[in-house]
Amino acid sequence: MKISTKGRYGLRSMLDLAVYSTGDQVALNAIAERQNISPNYLEQVFSLLRKAGLVKSVKGAQGGYVLADHPSKISVGNILRALEGELTITTDSGEELDSKGVEYCLRTRVWDEINAAINSVVDAITLEDLVLEYEKMQGNLSLMFFI
Repeated sequence: MKISTKGRYGLRSMLDLAVYSTGDQVALNAIAERQNISPNYLEQVFSLLRKAGLVKSVKGAQGGYVLADHPSKISVGNILRALEGELTITTDSGEELDSKGVEYCLRTRVWDEINAAINSVVDAITLEDLVLEYEKMQGNLSLMFFI
């Protein structure tokens, strides 16, 4: 499985939106500039994200995009599936396989397990996790001390 440019840019853009929105909408051009992504390409990406219900668009001169839900409720898997479709390393032909055949053995013991592992990982990481990791890397997390 290979994540396309659309998936990689979409994930970067969603993290950027989560980091910089602070409750307000963020202009697509601002995201495009920070992430060095073509604004026209980003419009296509955000159209898919909006259709998937992950972002909302705000029209007008001060318009832009906001997350449709709290970052803790949006997983990496949600974002990638909206942009890439199902996250699988092989496509199921739909044909019924002989339960004693080699292909069936490979599907159940290799391909299905790899697919399950991929989905488990991307569903376990939320946008909030990425924001916290990014802020930690930037040194933006202040330590709290309790007395």
